[in-house]
Amino acid sequence: MLYIVLFSCSLLLTYLIKNYAIKHALVAKVSERSSHTIPTPHGGGIAIALTWFLGLVYLYFENTIDIHLFYALLIGVIISIVSYLDDLYELSPNIRLFTQALVASCGLYFLGGMKELDLFFFSISNQFFVNLFALFMVIWFINLYNFLDGINGYAGSEIVFLSLAGFLLFGGSHFIVLAVATLGFLVWNYGNAKIFMGDVGSTLLGYNVAIFTLYYGNENPQNFWIWIILFGVFWFDATLTLYRRKQNAEKLSVAHKKHAYQRLIQSGWSHSNVVNSAIVINIVLFCIVYFISNIFYAFLLSLILLYTSIRYIDKQKGFL
Repeated sequence: MLYIVLFSCSLLLTYLIKNYAIKHALVAKVSERSSHTIPTPHGGGIAIALTWFLGLVYLYFENTIDIHLFYALLIGVIISIVSYLDDLYELSPNIRLFTQALVASCGLYFLGGMKELDLFFFSISNQFFVNLFALFMVIWFINLYNFLDGINGYAGSEIVFLSLAGFLLFGGSHFIVLAVATLGFLVWNYGNAKIFMGDVGSTLLGYNVAIFTLYYGNENPQNFWIWIILFGVFWFDATLTLYRRKQNAEKLSVAHKKHAYQRLIQSGWSHSNVVNSAIVINIVLFCIVYFISNIFYAFLLSLILLYTSIRYIDKQKGFL
């Protein structure tokens, strides 16, 4: 019953936000970086955030979520609020970065920090190093999720996949809450999008993925790599694109359209075809971690799959 209520809440809130945004001309304008051609309302991520935090608080009072995980996820309220203000007023990069660092630090505090970094053949347990790594990882996940939120249904379908995969592998009602909170929004965003998520949603989802990665990684170091594999479609594209732009001596702060999903759109693919293809790759990644017990071999196989996918995209639309 809870999940039906939350899905309905997200669905209705997204509809109301869409109408409000249209009435007050709160639309994402078409720019050179855009993958859409029609000005479209944004801010749909508010529905995801409100529904997610409502469900999260319910789980807290029902004692069905670990208290440390609850507070680490709840601190995401800050990133949502600041990101929504950024959607409206375009805050300075320094304010955004400070907020992300603050939220990442608080999240790490509530998790008790990162215990160790398992690198397959050896582990690093120096607390200063591993927590500095974790801090930058959280900030990177927040930003890369925002970078990859550029076409209809892409960011939403990714978090639904990760939530369902997390539930199947680790259990936990919080995963289903996050899935249904996003599905209500996806009804209006998948295919011919009526509303976009905006930074208010994408930054929160990126933060959530980072917290799940660290929380379950603390339970078992192998779980860290399971989450890295499951999140491969997003982090591999974002990280490789950043590296390639750096190699091209491009100014990294300048907007671009060089992510894999953007190049597929430029080569003539529809938004739905790109999203559906990503879903297929995600399913393969899930099968890799589910059926291959050796996490090192699983990680190598996932890298081969992701790199092969990028090479295919390069043939469709070169990285210029």
